[in-house]
Amino acid sequence: MSFLKPQTHIEKGDIVILYLSVNSMHAIEAVPTILNKKGETIPHIFQTPYGSLKVESIIGVKYGSRVELSKGWAHVLQPNPELWTQTLPHRTQIIYTPDISMILHQLEVRPGAVVVESGTGSGSLSHFFLRALKPTGHLHTFDFHDLRATQARDEFRKHGLESFVTVYHRDVCNLGFTSELDGRADAVFLDLPAPDLAVPHAFKALKLSGGRFCSFSPCIEQSQRCINALSKLGFNEICSMEVLQQENVVKTRTVPVIDLEFLKQPKSSSSEATKTPKELKKYLTSSNPQVLPGHTGFLTFATLPPNIAKT
Repeated sequence: MSFLKPQTHIEKGDIVILYLSVNSMHAIEAVPTILNKKGETIPHIFQTPYGSLKVESIIGVKYGSRVELSKGWAHVLQPNPELWTQTLPHRTQIIYTPDISMILHQLEVRPGAVVVESGTGSGSLSHFFLRALKPTGHLHTFDFHDLRATQARDEFRKHGLESFVTVYHRDVCNLGFTSELDGRADAVFLDLPAPDLAVPHAFKALKLSGGRFCSFSPCIEQSQRCINALSKLGFNEICSMEVLQQENVVKTRTVPVIDLEFLKQPKSSSSEATKTPKELKKYLTSSNPQVLPGHTGFLTFATLPPNIAKT
């Protein structure tokens, strides 16, 4: 239930982020016992590079507290979508925060919104959608893979989010988003190998009052086919972009500065004429990193204007 609302203390069954360092975090379930491979009930002991943690000992502990490991220590944090994205079990390639922030902004996801998503995958983006549309909105998320849909449904239940999301096992490219969703969605998001095949179904799912559309594609050819399909159905404000996160290098540099006024003055001797006085000055500088971020994917956005006739 730890995703549902802010909590002060860890409760039994919560998903907890065990924070070791910025590059080492783990999501663990706060239960005192687990089943081993033989089906036997054993104490829940979690192993880390800094020793073991008896998970039963963190139940009732305040979130943000420092806990002792057998060879060190860690902090226990309440999960949020950002931390979950860093620690979730990968069932598919996931979308990360730089792209997700642009998706939420462009789709105008807000409390009360109805969002249709395909495919669910590992559920990284789904958790961001759910945080943005609670407490009165709803997420309808689709995946063509039965096992992935079942795993996502179980995760949402464990996280206390099942009342805000409906998970479907369905091939939306061929079968659409079900007739019950026609004209109900404020926004549609696609993460599919052939998004152009699902664009007509997205068109039917969006409200008559209009809505926003987004597709994530790793290849520009997929984005081009999607744009063609959007244009034929009357979508406008179509654009495709790539979001790359880049941190500038900021440092203080010492730079020699030549005194130009001294050079203009007449010199009484040849030795003075050859002198070029320099002063060392410190400047705060900013420069691009030597290694640039790699390609993630192309985000294609579009708007469906209100009152377009739907066949």
